[in-house]
Amino acid sequence: MCRVAPFWQNASWMRYQVSWLSSPSFRYFIQPKTLHSQSLAPRLLHLLQNFRKDASCIKAIHAQTITNGLSDDIGIVSELLQSSCVDHALLVFNQIKFPIPFYFNLVIQLCSRSNLGYIAITLYYRMLQEEKKPNVFTFPSLVGTCADLLAVSEGTQLHTHIFKMGFCYDQFIQASLLHMYARFGDMANAMQVFEEIPVKNTVTWTALVNGYCKIGDLETAQQIFYEVPEKDVVTWSAMLAGYVQKHRFSDGLSMFNEMQIKGVEANESVLVSVLSASAHLGALDLGRWVHLYAERKLGQQLGPSLGTSLVDMYAKCGALKDSIKVFQDIRCKNILTWNALMGGFAMYGDGKGALSLFSKMLKAGSRPDEVTFLGLLGAFSHGGMVTEGTLFFAAMSEIFFVSPQLEHYACMVDLFSRAGLLEDAKKLIQGMPMKPDPCVWGALLGGCRVHKDVLLGCYIGKKLIECEPDHAGRYVLLSNIYASVGRWNDSRKVRSLMVERRVKSQAGCSSIEIVGLVHEFVAGDRSHPQTVEIYDKLEEMDRRLKMAGHSVNTRDILYDISEEDKEVQLSFHSERLAIAFGLVSTVAGTSLRIVKNLRVCGSCHDVAKLLSKIYEREILVRDSKRFHHFTEGSCSCMDYW
Repeated sequence: MCRVAPFWQNASWMRYQVSWLSSPSFRYFIQPKTLHSQSLAPRLLHLLQNFRKDASCIKAIHAQTITNGLSDDIGIVSELLQSSCVDHALLVFNQIKFPIPFYFNLVIQLCSRSNLGYIAITLYYRMLQEEKKPNVFTFPSLVGTCADLLAVSEGTQLHTHIFKMGFCYDQFIQASLLHMYARFGDMANAMQVFEEIPVKNTVTWTALVNGYCKIGDLETAQQIFYEVPEKDVVTWSAMLAGYVQKHRFSDGLSMFNEMQIKGVEANESVLVSVLSASAHLGALDLGRWVHLYAERKLGQQLGPSLGTSLVDMYAKCGALKDSIKVFQDIRCKNILTWNALMGGFAMYGDGKGALSLFSKMLKAGSRPDEVTFLGLLGAFSHGGMVTEGTLFFAAMSEIFFVSPQLEHYACMVDLFSRAGLLEDAKKLIQGMPMKPDPCVWGALLGGCRVHKDVLLGCYIGKKLIECEPDHAGRYVLLSNIYASVGRWNDSRKVRSLMVERRVKSQAGCSSIEIVGLVHEFVAGDRSHPQTVEIYDKLEEMDRRLKMAGHSVNTRDILYDISEEDKEVQLSFHSERLAIAFGLVSTVAGTSLRIVKNLRVCGSCHDVAKLLSKIYEREILVRDSKRFHHFTEGSCSCMDYW
């Protein structure tokens, strides 16, 4: 039997009542004898509860409360404060002559939820000035607001007030204080609050894990993580995110594998962290698995956060077509989504693709920001599109009102330097409205090395070493510039200075994913279980390269040693070890995807081109600058990187 709701509970009928209440007819018919305010109050309250999200109805009902003298009715006022948008709620609150603590609490909570934390804090100070005594419901949202704003001084004062008022032992306030101190990175106070909590739940343990991850103490965070009696998905997510944020991507993926073994279902936050780790390691197979998992568990329609992570992952793993496809499937794109794909085009040096995407972005009504132009100018730089880069750099401020920052100037200096326009790069630096930083000078120094401007290169190199005495790359580049023109004594002096100052250069490291597992190699690495097979394959590669007429390019080994020794050093570079392992571990025709932490050297670049033809393989190498897509003896960068 179907039960029909009374007509007065019907939405259309109630909407009619609201419109009638605000009409002249109501004011004509209302008389003290026919409709007293006491009988009107329940009716208005009922309407407020049914039209919480309808701003026009809320305002109409508010008008009737004022007209009929119901502005002091606690039920109606409290419902108005909870139902209204924050602006209207503040208007209602300010019309109350003598607000009680309950009203203050409602508005403070509303402002905290609406990212208007400073207004919430101001209301608390007003509450104290008007001698309205706060209670246990006042503080949790206020403490949370201080945590969100990183308002250390205000948060500490609140803790003092809580202590003086005797609310320190309320479980919700304790949890809020723990979360606040963890967000501040003040783990001493966080631990003190944690120890005072009599019954610790998963939320409090997770806040502690988050705090130690935030300050980079992952060892303590991991120790606490394994002490948590009952871990939920949020606890796992906190530890996993901690690893990823500190660039310990392999540890993050190990944590995810452990989570899967324990049978914990991943949420969106976990998947975003895993995708970030996969992107940095080039773990495309794992990224694809996460994509399928997300569609199966969270539905076909991807949200902006997860969708953006997938776009970024596919782009950084060398699957730009998949990145574009995911991008097209996302209905609600935000600026982060557009920027993720723009960054993909920049890594591929696809200036034309970046320009086309920028045009679509404008047509979609999205406004470009600083990051958008970084990607766009980066794509122009790697693509050698000097004219387009110059035009869009000018358009940033003149048309789109985005002020160029140091990073944008560094992109333009890099663009000119790569093209051999060193004088234009110098003029741009001299005309900058701010002092050039090491990134700007470093871009020009790279151009000096490529285009053999030793005089300018030596001047900039010395300047950079003075600015960044602990940056190994500055010493290496200056040493290489000296060595490129045979100034071996000067080159050795720079290297000796580096040793004296105990500055260590970053070791070259390359990784390759095989059947879902990421294998890492450093130059001359012999620690891999399949080392014998890898080095046998290296010898085979060298033989076939020589048969194909390859002559070793030793220009990037700039030490004063024999050519034979240079050839040996080059043969054991990390990217060659990764390629050899890929050839050993996969069947013919399989694409090899390699990620290197440094710029690929000229010799390895030449070798990878020829190997792609000899073994009939597609080889993708992502170095610190861009992607190189080797196929049939050529590279997508057109030897311009």
